[in-house]
Amino acid sequence: MTTANISLNFEIRRCIYDDIPAVMEINEHTLPENYPLFFYEQILDRYPEAFTLAYLPANGKIIGYIMWRVEKGPANFGLEYVKKGHLVSLAVLNEYRCHGVASTLLTTSMSFVKDYGVAEYVLEVRVSNIAAVKLYEKKHGYNKIRIINHYYRDGEDAFYMYVQADHNKKTPPNPISMTDEEIIQQYLQKKQLYLLYLP
Repeated sequence: MTTANISLNFEIRRCIYDDIPAVMEINEHTLPENYPLFFYEQILDRYPEAFTLAYLPANGKIIGYIMWRVEKGPANFGLEYVKKGHLVSLAVLNEYRCHGVASTLLTTSMSFVKDYGVAEYVLEVRVSNIAAVKLYEKKHGYNKIRIINHYYRDGEDAFYMYVQADHNKKTPPNPISMTDEEIIQQYLQKKQLYLLYLP
């Protein structure tokens, strides 16, 4: 699949085992959260459709990846016990950002993950990562539903976000989504501000 983005010609495909070293290199250069080799192999073994790459067709260079796992748990939109697509990691090399690579990886992989029978997609994201929060929320309809304190190794909190796989299902709009005011108030009460997030 080739994107319509004129400034960068990239395509999307499934990951294979030979790609894992390049994926690990992207992860180590772009994210503070790193994983051992067996972790990537386990994701690829169990959820091959949910491990997706962006690459340059001109030379085959891998420029980004996304990987998911499938879990079961209480739904964020009701009382059901459902399958969830849990976003494990999404990364794009710095020099290829702002070209729609992350958004395309997310859109494409969500359609693949849906084939596993998931009812919703969930993820964690740093509260200070404004660009990622906007990507998930504004472009893909995710809702911030709670803050997980000290989620990351460096002590930073994470937003826990979700969106239903079936957007046509009739539920109240953003039934449990946190407002910006609630988020700011929570940090004011904790006296621990992530000032970048404040509007």
